[in-house]
Formats: sequence, C-alpha cells, structure tokens
Amino acid sequence: MANFSKSHAPQFSVEVYQNEYLPEGGREVNAIVTVTSTGGGTVGGAPLAGAALSPSFIPGQAPGAAVVIMVDCSGSMDYPPTKMRNARDATAAAVDTLRDGVTFAVVAGTHQAKEVYPGNGRLATASAETRAQAKEALRSLSAGGGTAIGTWLRLADRLLGSAEAPIRHGILLTDGRNEHESPEDLRAALDACSGRFTCDARGVGTDWEVKEVTAIASALLGTADIVADPSGLAADFTRMMADAMGKEVADVALRLWTPVGTEILFVKQVAPTVEELTARRTDSGPRSGDYPTGSWGDESRDYHVCVRVPEAGIGQEMLAARVSLVLPDPAGGTSQTLSQGLVRAVWTEDMAASTAINPQVAHYTGQAELAQVIQQGLDARKSGDIDGATAKLGRAVQLAAASGNADTAKLLAKVVDVVDEATGTVRLKAKVEEADEMTLETRSTKTVRVKK
Repeated sequence: MANFSKSHAPQFSVEVYQNEYLPEGGREVNAIVTVTSTGGGTVGGAPLAGAALSPSFIPGQAPGAAVVIMVDCSGSMDYPPTKMRNARDATAAAVDTLRDGVTFAVVAGTHQAKEVYPGNGRLATASAETRAQAKEALRSLSAGGGTAIGTWLRLADRLLGSAEAPIRHGILLTDGRNEHESPEDLRAALDACSGRFTCDARGVGTDWEVKEVTAIASALLGTADIVADPSGLAADFTRMMADAMGKEVADVALRLWTPVGTEILFVKQVAPTVEELTARRTDSGPRSGDYPTGSWGDESRDYHVCVRVPEAGIGQEMLAARVSLVLPDPAGGTSQTLSQGLVRAVWTEDMAASTAINPQVAHYTGQAELAQVIQQGLDARKSGDIDGATAKLGRAVQLAAASGNADTAKLLAKVVDVVDEATGTVRLKAKVEEADEMTLETRSTKTVRVKK
C-alpha cells in the first residue's frame, strides 16, 4: 500500500488484497485493488494537475466545475402533466445546489437539443442572480416532439468543451425510448463524448428503456437509476448535483504495468457498482495501459484485476502487475502518480496456501455473478423462458443472501417468491409491477463491499 501525506487536497491510497500463492503450473493471479480518496488541495506537497487548471479554485468547493443539465421535453412528458412540472422543479432544485463560481447550462431535449439557459453556446457562472435567471427560464419548458438523446449529449459536449474546468459533468433525464435516432447514432454520440465529461442518467416513470439509460451512464462513467414516481425527482436531482459538487479531481486513470509474458485477462470496477473496464484501455507506455475511472471526491472504490503470468517453478516469485493511480498531464507531459500498489505471484507446494481464495476476491466474484444472473434472469423472463428465469433469479437470491446484499435481496423479493434463499429455490411471481422489475434491472450492478 502506498499513501501520501495529508495536506489541502485529495490524497489517494491504493490497497491490494490477494492470495499471491500459486500451485505448480498455476498462472492466474487475482487481486482486489481498493482506491480511496480523502481530503482536498495538494497531494504529496505538489499541486494536483486538475486543481492547477482551475484559477477560481476555492478550498472545499468543486474546483473549476462545469455542469449541463439535459431535461427531456418530448411529448410524453405531458402524460401525466405533473411529470413536466416535476422535471422543472427538479431542475430548479439542481440549479439551487450549484455552488457559486461553477459554470452551468440547461438543455431541453426532444428530437433535437435546444439551449434553455443561458443560450448562445455559452455557460453561465453560478451566482444568486444567474440561478434566479435560470429558474425563470425553466418556466418556459413545455412538452412536445420526439426523443433523440444523442443530440442532447453532443450539445452538452460542445457547451462543456468551451469550459476551462477540469470537472465536466452532465445530468440527463428521460422518460421514454430513444425513438427518433438509430441505436448507431446514440452509440456514435457516446463514443464522441466518452472521456470528455461524466454523466448521470435518470429514467422517470416506466416508459423508458433500461438498457439505453444504463448504457449512457456506463459509457460516460456516471450513475444510472430509476425515479418511478416523478414526485421524487427533486430530491434525486439535489443528491446528484451535490455529488457532482463534491468531485475534486477529474480524469483519474488506473494504470497497469505488467512484465514481459504477462497478459491482462480483465479489469473491472466491482464497488460501488460493477463496471467492465477491460476494453477501455489506452496504452500509456511499454507494457503499460490506462483504464479510466472518471472524477473523484471523498470516496472509495474497488477494482478486480486478473492477470495470467508465465509458468514458473516452486519457490519462485515475481511481480505480476504494478497498479498505479495517475493523473495524466492534459498537455501531454509526464503523468502524476497519486498512489500505487503491487500484485505478486509466489509459487508454492503448500496446497493449503495455494488453494485458499482471498475473501475480497471471492466476495466480488460473487457480486459480479449476481449482477450477471439478474440481467440474464430478467431477459429470460421477458422472452417467456420461465425455467431459465427461475434458475437465474434463484441463483441471484442465493448470491444476494450469501453476500449480505440486502438492498438487492429486497428488490428480488418483488419479482420472485423466495422458498429457500440458501439454496436459491424461488417461484416467479405471476404479476410483477413494471416499476419493480425496472428498478431491479437498473440497480442490478450495485454491490455491497466485503466485510473486512
């Protein structure tokens, strides 16, 4: 574990949990990497690159943050009419949560994207005056038109791209399916925006597509959730904006260096949600690659790293991987290393040592399987495969109980009748509320941390 001394800005620590012992011929090494960020200002006595980009940085406030709120204004937002009113109120609540000095804009989304405030391709600087102006502009929002989310994201990207701020964040609300552009158009927009800003996505009501909303949040390293009752939007938007205001460092990367002959099998975030990162690698040097983690405030996340090492004899040991948390230099210079940890491999003939599974690795392997079998079970249920759905959701109940994931267990209990959670014996409920099924699907990747 490496750690930096406390000063005025976020400090990062990296802890590695693994069983480094392998049997003769063993090649697969698993490790859980816990990354924790605390505090705010400088790291190791040197200013953070992200903070240095922000001349308006005020300790305790988001350094040079820029935010764009995208509000669905398609025709379906009028059914019921309270939905549009709740969306206006929620956006106003989010605007009220903006800290002074943060730049922001509001976008109305239909089959096209339209600037609501401040307009003319600009961002406003948050103050009592601009917050009041923005809330007045929200009064003009009305429902009408279709849904083309890719256009909303591209406009947000142009607006955020005009900001000097290192923290660039979007909040997106939709109530329907993305029916007025092709899936390829939305994917192209996500590819274009990836790495340029983070985005939290919310679906309101039950007429939207879970996989669309979760794909947006996943591609842009944000959160996804359902707000089944529109009256809950204001509280949710306030929480989302408060979280965005708590981010202190942007564009942090998890860097993996591996020796010759070592292959990276996968890298995934496993807490607080499961997020596959393997395919997002960008080369950062000889035998070194970076995996994006987005923006950080005071928080802790866990990552599962799995590598395949060359064969070695009993008694030999090697460095299987070096894991670093880095802040790339936006000007292309030397990256700043915030913290690092080591993944080791030691070959032994002690069977008890080499067959023991590290508790953290075992726990998160189960949590990743839990997310997977929930998705598979719900997909099977939708396609009419009752036996397949029962088996998968039964396994999900078993995994949730074994790992202490009480929130997911409660959501599963709204979709299946649990006969025996220990064995995963369940019966599908004959009638399931659509909001309950969508909530389970949307939150299926949420995990609980291992009890240490």
